[in-house]
Formats: sequence, structure tokens, C-alpha cells
Amino acid sequence: MTEQRQMQIGEVAERTGLSLRTIRHYESVGLVTPSARSKGGFRLYTEADIERLMVVRRMKPLDFSLEEMRELLQLLDRLTADDASLDAGERERLHERLDAYHKITEARCETLRARLLAAEDFAATLRRRLHTTG
Repeated sequence: MTEQRQMQIGEVAERTGLSLRTIRHYESVGLVTPSARSKGGFRLYTEADIERLMVVRRMKPLDFSLEEMRELLQLLDRLTADDASLDAGERERLHERLDAYHKITEARCETLRARLLAAEDFAATLRRRLHTTG
């Protein structure tokens, strides 16, 4: 088994575009847990931890609550784990919950696209005004 590279929180912040404070907050609310701690007590993260942080980062603009984020991460964990204890009914139930989150995500993306179009239209209006009154 190969040993995974571990990174301190500063490098993780740089790679994810998240602040140290945000990463610590996500840990405190149970969304992301560092894989290890150094002898000095520093948080140590792996590539898998970074991927999880990026999932959380991508959920944020879609206005998912912390509880929704937590549930969605747990769903993803359960579905991606090589867990022989999942029976067909449980797997189906998890897929149904994931599908519900997918539909919510699509609807929220559509709302964001509409808001972006309105904002771009407003910016174009201001641009035209600047050029006609300049």
C-alpha cells in the first residue's frame, strides 16, 4: 500500500481557494475531517480530503444548508464505499435521495443562470449609458 501525501492546512487553502478559517469551520461542523494530525497537532489532509472540500465548495453557491451538505456528503460516502452490507433496498433508497438532491441542484442552477442573465443585462444597460452620456 502506498502512503498518501499529507498536506498542512495552508497548502490545502491555497489549492482549494478556501480560507483557513473556512476549512476549520467545515471541520467544526463535521463536513470535512483532516485525515491525520502531525506530532505537533497540525491538521494533515490528503487528496481525498481536498476532493471533499471541493465538493463542499461547489455546494456553497447553491445555498445548501449545513445539514443538507452533511446529508449529501454522507449519501455520497455510503454510495461510493465498497460496502457489502448495503442491501438492494438500502442502495435504492440512497439513490432516490441522491436523485432528489440532483433535481434540487438542477433547479438551483437554473435559478442562478436566470439571475446571471439579469445581472449581465443590467451591466449592459450601464455600459450603454456610459457610452451614450460620455
